[in-house]
Amino acid sequence: MCRFDLKGKKQLATQEKYYLVDVGLLNVLTGKERTTDRGHILENIVYLELLRRGNKIWTGTARNAEVDFVCKTPTGDIEYYQVAWEMSNEKTVEREFGSLEKINDNYPKYLLTTDSFTQDRNGVKNLNVFNWLLEL
Repeated sequence: MCRFDLKGKKQLATQEKYYLVDVGLLNVLTGKERTTDRGHILENIVYLELLRRGNKIWTGTARNAEVDFVCKTPTGDIEYYQVAWEMSNEKTVEREFGSLEKINDNYPKYLLTTDSFTQDRNGVKNLNVFNWLLEL
């Protein structure tokens, strides 16, 4: 997947990210179970779901922060997604919300986590990822 410069509104030519269609394949290739990489596995699952929903997807960069997914929906709308396993400490909260808060536009911004109790902040919607995955 290519990276997208959110400030300059252009696709970057370097530092592509890769996602697997079968997340279990990583276990086979490395010879071990990757339970410590739950956040990366969850990001991979969200990527596949965004593709299934018909989005065009990039990774975004804005002011020294990375946004996991910049999506152009089938209707042409833009949406931003940040994925984190859980918001277990203040450093994680600031990093994950901060990436989305640095984007200076009014398109929807979503933070997806496994947390049961979620709280929105500064226009960023914090959603439980399992509920989001079950949306039609």
